[in-house]
Amino acid sequence: MKSYIIQLAAARLLPVTLILSLLVFYRGHNEPGGGFIGGLMAAAGFVFYAMAFDTGKAQKKLRVSPLMLIIAGLSSAFISTLPSLLAGNPFFTGEWISLNIPFLGLLKLGTPLVFDLGVYLTVWGVIVTILFNVMDE
Repeated sequence: MKSYIIQLAAARLLPVTLILSLLVFYRGHNEPGGGFIGGLMAAAGFVFYAMAFDTGKAQKKLRVSPLMLIIAGLSSAFISTLPSLLAGNPFFTGEWISLNIPFLGLLKLGTPLVFDLGVYLTVWGVIVTILFNVMDE
């Protein structure tokens, strides 16, 4: 039996959990949070949606295969190691570039952010894969 109230809540909470997961992801470089916790939050939104509806509808709502999230995450984590190796620095040394953006000021982008994005996508994909398979059983 599907509850209309839970379905309504899940449909409304999914975008909120995704936005909050991105905020936690971005905040994690200076304060607690980051890719792991953000990935868990993103997965939790889709798991709640799958519990309210079913895994088929949740996978359609995800619009991308969880396996593709895992592949993109692992690729991003690997790519984040290349700039330090190409610069002749030790493996996993952080490298940053600074961009001067009009009206916004100086924006510093670094390889730790790219690595954290990889963790975010990988955790999201793994948790959704595991829980969708468990829910299907």
